[in-house]
Amino acid sequence: MTDVMWSLWVLLPLLYSVFTASGLWLVYYVAPTEIWLTPLESQYGPFDPPYIGNAAYTQPGSCIFGGVMNVSAFMGFTIAVLRYRQLKHRMDKPWLNISSLVVFSFACVGMLITANIPFSVNFRISNIGCYITFGLGLLFCWMQTYITLKVNLMNEGRKVGFIRFLLSASITVCMILYFYLMFQNFDRSGARCEWVLVMLLLVFLGMFAIEFRHDHFYIEYRESCENPSKMSEMLSDVSKSNCVTFVNP
Repeated sequence: MTDVMWSLWVLLPLLYSVFTASGLWLVYYVAPTEIWLTPLESQYGPFDPPYIGNAAYTQPGSCIFGGVMNVSAFMGFTIAVLRYRQLKHRMDKPWLNISSLVVFSFACVGMLITANIPFSVNFRISNIGCYITFGLGLLFCWMQTYITLKVNLMNEGRKVGFIRFLLSASITVCMILYFYLMFQNFDRSGARCEWVLVMLLLVFLGMFAIEFRHDHFYIEYRESCENPSKMSEMLSDVSKSNCVTFVNP
């Protein structure tokens, strides 16, 4: 009987999705919905539509939003790096793997722009950060869908790739509807599309737990990048260098 030991890295995508979703919903619920923001379930109202940016416009929502998005950007970048390492020696087209990492890295930059330039300070720049995140996040989804089908990791590529294809298509439809409804001034419906779009993106990223359970990533730390043959050589070396190696067995 073979024991199957899942990697603890399986928790990272799940924690990322749960943390980010919980933080965004917290921003929405602490917003003054009866003074500033129209609730999502309301069809009509005299207040601003419940876009995520409007929910994060005032304090304490803006502070919570900034903290959540900063942490999410770092965790998202970490997931992208781990995914790159996982596929590095399994793809016949390395440029596609590198491009996927670069695309999501810039998506994380968009998160940082949105997090650190509050909507109340410069609404336009914050929205640019959102559009960068949405656009490059969608591109990343389609790239990873293709990669999943192509690599077929542990013979799970078709099943996982099909689910990712459905998610990518749904995100695409939501994004088209979001921009269409927003520019047509159907703001409440557009806000609902935005929330659905973000939640679907988080579900997509959380699915990397499926692949991460197969790999054990760790960091190897050495006092010296070279292995001296004698202890005296190690002690006589005045300028020691530290070497951190990222390993994916």
